[in-house]
Amino acid sequence: MIQIYQVNPENKADVNRFIRLPFDLYQNHPQWVPPLLIDLRLYLNRRKHPFYEHSDADFFIATVDGKDVGRIAALENKRFNAYHQRSDCQFYFFDSINDQDVATALFNRAFEWAHQRKLTRIVGPKGMGPLDGYGILVEGFEHRQMMNMMNYNYSYYSQLVENIGFKKEVDFVSCYLSAESFRMPERIHSIAKRVLERGTLQVIRFENRSQLRRWANKIGKAYNNSFVNNWEYYPLTEAEIQFVLNNFIPYADPRLIKIITHNDDAVGFLFGFPDISAALQRARGRLNPWTMLDLMREMKKTDWISLNGAGILPEFQGRGGNALLYSEMESTVRSYQFRHADLTQVAETAVQMRRDLENVGGKAYKNHRVYWMNI
Repeated sequence: MIQIYQVNPENKADVNRFIRLPFDLYQNHPQWVPPLLIDLRLYLNRRKHPFYEHSDADFFIATVDGKDVGRIAALENKRFNAYHQRSDCQFYFFDSINDQDVATALFNRAFEWAHQRKLTRIVGPKGMGPLDGYGILVEGFEHRQMMNMMNYNYSYYSQLVENIGFKKEVDFVSCYLSAESFRMPERIHSIAKRVLERGTLQVIRFENRSQLRRWANKIGKAYNNSFVNNWEYYPLTEAEIQFVLNNFIPYADPRLIKIITHNDDAVGFLFGFPDISAALQRARGRLNPWTMLDLMREMKKTDWISLNGAGILPEFQGRGGNALLYSEMESTVRSYQFRHADLTQVAETAVQMRRDLENVGGKAYKNHRVYWMNI
C-alpha cells in the first residue's frame, strides 16, 4: 500500500530521508551527479533559505511497505505569482521508482496542497531560485549531468508525468560547443572592438575572489534586471540575490566571470564554471577537507566549462552589448584549458540567443522540459 508522508523540516531524520532518497535511486549511476548534502538541507530550512521570506513550500515522501520509493516538493512562489498575475503551484524534487501509482499518489498530494491555497495550475520542475535546474530531462540521457546546474533523471520520468495529464510548458535546451569549432564571425569581434574603443561599454575581468566579491551587489542587480523578458523571471529580493552570489562564488574561477559595465554599473555578465562533476561524484554528497581539496583539483584539470548565465540589459542589446558578450564568450572558452563547453539551459523562449548559439556551432544535446497542468 502506498502511503504519502509529509516531511517535518524541523526533524533531522525526516530531512535526511527526503534528501537521501535519490542517492539510493541513482546509486552508482554513471551520469547522475550527487548534490552536496549541506546544500540540499538549506532547501528545507525555513530560517536560512530566503525563499521562505515571501513564499512557502512543503515536502512529501511516498512509501511502500515501509520503504521510501518517491518524493516531491510543492511550492507557492508568491512573488512570481504576483508579478505574472498567476495562481501557480510549482513542483520540484520529483523522484520516483518506475511505478505509475507511486507517481500519481505523489502528485495527488501536491494537487491537494495547491487546492488548500486556492492555486489553480501546477508547473514544474521549477525550484526556489535561479540556481535550481529547470525541467525533466527528455533528451540527452547518455551525457553526464553538468554539476547541479541541471537535473538528471531516468527516461521514464516524462512518461509518468504525461500519463497524469501534464503538458509541455517550455523546453530548456543545453548546447554543446567544441573549442576547436567555436568561432565567432569576425564581424562580431569587429563590433566588440569598436564598442570598447568608444568607451560606452567596458569589460571587467577578475583575478581573485576578493575582487569578485566587491562587485557582487552590482552583479546581482544586473542579473536581476537582465532577464525581465524571460519566462522564468520574477524580481529577486536582496536576500535572494545575496544567497545566489554566496552559493556560486566559492565554486567559481574568477577569471571565468566577466562583467560588462556602463558608467561603472554592471549591465551585462558572463558566468563560466569549470565542470567539477567528476569530483562531485567522488564526494557522494559529502563536503570535508578531502573532498574540498578534490573539488579544487578538479577545477584546475577539467577540460569542460559550463557557461551558465549570460545576459545583458535589454536597453544595451542593440548598442553592441550582445557582440561584446559573445566575443568574451569565445575568449573565455579558448583562453584556458577547455576543449568542451556546455551552454547550460537556454529557454526556447530566448529565440535570439538560441539562434546565435546555433550560428556559432552550438549543437543542442540535452533538453529539459517544464510541464504544466490545470488542477
